[in-house]
Amino acid sequence: MVAALNADWLRKLRASANTPPLRPRVPLWVGESAIGSVEADFLCHESLQVLFYGREQLLKEERPSTLGWRLLGDVSTSLAQLAKALHSANLGGAWRGEQLAVHDQFGHLKGTVERAAVRPLGIATQAVHLAARTLDGRHWVQQRALNKSNDPGLWDTLMGGMVSSAETIDSALKRETWEEAGLKLNQLQNLARGGVLNIRKPSTDGDGAGYVVEDIDWYTCTVPDGVVPVNQDGEVAQFQLLTSDEVIAAMQCDEFTTEAALILVEVMDIL
Repeated sequence: MVAALNADWLRKLRASANTPPLRPRVPLWVGESAIGSVEADFLCHESLQVLFYGREQLLKEERPSTLGWRLLGDVSTSLAQLAKALHSANLGGAWRGEQLAVHDQFGHLKGTVERAAVRPLGIATQAVHLAARTLDGRHWVQQRALNKSNDPGLWDTLMGGMVSSAETIDSALKRETWEEAGLKLNQLQNLARGGVLNIRKPSTDGDGAGYVVEDIDWYTCTVPDGVVPVNQDGEVAQFQLLTSDEVIAAMQCDEFTTEAALILVEVMDIL
């Protein structure tokens, strides 16, 4: 029998995935579309003003209903310059050299941006996770590498990663499963889409001025006997097989990432 979850812990876990910004945020516009959000004075940071002096990429604008910032010029080009400025001022996340798609509030593609800039600019991202069990019901989980910029050393699903601007969810699932676990999708059984997890919470990126807006498509699968995950990209410290009770115990000690815990709760269907 699977151990019961502490109801108070579960309530706090769910609340942590849907948390308002620490401070008020204003829209980041492209034309009439909103592509993200920033703290009202974030782009007035002294180090950014020096970098932007003499350039015309951003305009602080006050409309009848709200204050905001307007991005000028070609979206991808201006976002690239802004990302470099944030990086030089140590106000971005870890630089990855990876472009993510930028959509407006209606889901229309507007351009791309370096991954390091998405949290400070409140730009929505898309990710994919894979939760895996063995035939006897145990869970394959990974420990994130200790040098990861986010959640180092915490436990996670078998695989999790962002969808780049050049990918579909399916191609990202295939790539990340190989890079993180060294597995081909045709080695897995019962691969199925589980659902979508929406994350809205403050981020430490941007010197504490970042905000996570992410939708995670998560999948489940069965790993056949004799098939063992082996990390390929250096982003995983180790893999372990845990029973459901062991997963629950570790989750309630906050040893898993928020995203992984929420997904695994659904996978185990123990609500």
